[in-house]
Amino acid sequence: MSAIIKKAFTILCSAVIAGAYMLAAFPGAVKADETIYPDNPDDGIITQNEQQTDLLNEKHDNWPKINAAAYILYDATSGAILLGKDYETQKEPASMTKIMTILLALERLQMNQTITITAAMAKDIKNLDKDYVRLGLQEGEEITVKDLIYASVLKSANDCCIALAYQMGGTEAEFCKIMNEKAEELGCRNTHFTSCFGYAKPDNLTTAYDLSLILNEAVTNTEYSKIAKTYTYKISATNKYSSARELQNANRFISTADFKYDNYAGGKTGYTDSAGYTLCAAAKKDNRVLIGVLFNSGSSTIRYRDMIKLFDYGYTSFTTVPITEAEFTPLINDTRNQMVRLMSETNLYISEMKAALTSHVTTTSSRAQLGSTNKIDLSKTVIDSQAEEQTLEIPLCKVYSDKTYVVGKLVVKIEQKAGVIEINPKKKTHLTDARRVLTVFAALSGLILVIIIVALIFRANMIKRRRNESTRKPNML
Repeated sequence: MSAIIKKAFTILCSAVIAGAYMLAAFPGAVKADETIYPDNPDDGIITQNEQQTDLLNEKHDNWPKINAAAYILYDATSGAILLGKDYETQKEPASMTKIMTILLALERLQMNQTITITAAMAKDIKNLDKDYVRLGLQEGEEITVKDLIYASVLKSANDCCIALAYQMGGTEAEFCKIMNEKAEELGCRNTHFTSCFGYAKPDNLTTAYDLSLILNEAVTNTEYSKIAKTYTYKISATNKYSSARELQNANRFISTADFKYDNYAGGKTGYTDSAGYTLCAAAKKDNRVLIGVLFNSGSSTIRYRDMIKLFDYGYTSFTTVPITEAEFTPLINDTRNQMVRLMSETNLYISEMKAALTSHVTTTSSRAQLGSTNKIDLSKTVIDSQAEEQTLEIPLCKVYSDKTYVVGKLVVKIEQKAGVIEINPKKKTHLTDARRVLTVFAALSGLILVIIIVALIFRANMIKRRRNESTRKPNML
């Protein structure tokens, strides 16, 4: 019997070897961690993080000369910095500080709300330097939030900012904490307010970049733009003033013909002996917002001329392009089909696929004029056949003649199909058809082994019986 079993085992081993060979040749097998897309790297790829400062690295022959210690031209629509110098260096903003105070007042207070000037407010107002601009608020005076806001912006009235700060924070110091929290919320990196109106304190500091974020928030999400572009405003009589007070906008973009700028969307001037002449302004054109900030400009008039230079250069030399999912839809569908085909003989399937895109990208106008194409960069896409669940982030790109911008990502979630029995849990192949072959092969091998053993036993019995019969015949004769 042992000889029979040995012979059966030999036959089974041969079958196993043949089966292993067949499995190795099985089409569609995906190895673990296999890159299923060819490696095809592109030069000049600009990531989303790099796009903010990438244009500063390009040569600009007609770069405007700006007379300021620090400045920035910021495309708020795309988040790109178009031009700049020391824009991350902390500087005294002077009255540009008021933008944050007004922004918070517009968010937190009602315009028709009445504020009474308290003794504490009046004391701080009285301590203002004599050359600091003020509306002339008196202790006990009742005045609306709207009047205080317009006076703060149009006249740059410091006493009005103090009243607003006390109303929101209880004290100026507590309100400055609110200012700094808001700055951090907006993404400011180097801002520290210690004054609600821009007092000449060495520690009331911000940067050109941070202030561009603050002004953009004000002109985009509040009524600040409308207020800043108002030519005149009348404050009605109060319990302390029997006649109305009329305010004229001191900003020369509004008050003079020499510096009138049609695309002006709001801003704020500033000046102290230590800060010099400062100016920040926003411009809106063709649904595109540009923000300019100047610190320590050459003079009161030069700051306006330089700001117009920045805006004109920004709108003519750079183009901001909207990015929509619709333009990537055909590519996304094609990618899905490719992946489905490649995984058709595996146990993997796409459980979720979605695009996450930036809203806009900015490049030079000369580059944009040559046109662009879209693509999905599959060069580094890897599918792990051993993972129970995996998420791929595939770059979505806008390709120009000499530069490729990553404008988003295609997020693909891949999972295993349920209900599959693992043959070897330590080495998973995730191949549905391969498993089926293995399962059938194992069952057939067992069945064949049983049949072979039964057949061999039957054959041995037959041979033995014939021998016995042959032995008995001579005895019978």
